[in-house]
Amino acid sequence: MKARLRKAWESRSPRERAVLSALAVVLAAALYVGLVQSAGRARAQLRSSVPTLRAQAARLEQQAAELERMRSAPAISASQTDLRTLLQAQAGAAGLSRALVRIDAQDADQVVAVFGAVAFADWLNWITGLKSQHVRLDACRIEALSTPGLVSATATLVRPKPK
Repeated sequence: MKARLRKAWESRSPRERAVLSALAVVLAAALYVGLVQSAGRARAQLRSSVPTLRAQAARLEQQAAELERMRSAPAISASQTDLRTLLQAQAGAAGLSRALVRIDAQDADQVVAVFGAVAFADWLNWITGLKSQHVRLDACRIEALSTPGLVSATATLVRPKPK
């Protein structure tokens, strides 16, 4: 193959060799310019994506730290106290016992609490405070009353099953 190319090159006249050499130089220069421009565009795109990637990396590191913190936290152990009794005590501590109409236990780890006229902010604070007892809101229905700020609420509250 190499010998055939050498023979074809040597069979060309000096003028044809000069033209082919000039074309090869022009083609190489055009190729080089095209590659440099393409690399410049790619570099600009990468430069613009660096802040976004850094923010994503920081967010991932933060989430990884949170995951490690949660994994190292002691396992949730359900209180031996009856959930119904626990919720009555928490409602009393929050000053909501007068608004509490009834608490029906569905099972040991699920309770339906019904409030008559209760201030929404107080009820919401009570629900938020139950997180420390590992009790979460599973479902609820809230209806606004004619008095501003008062609602009637029916909430299904659950806690994790003991392991």
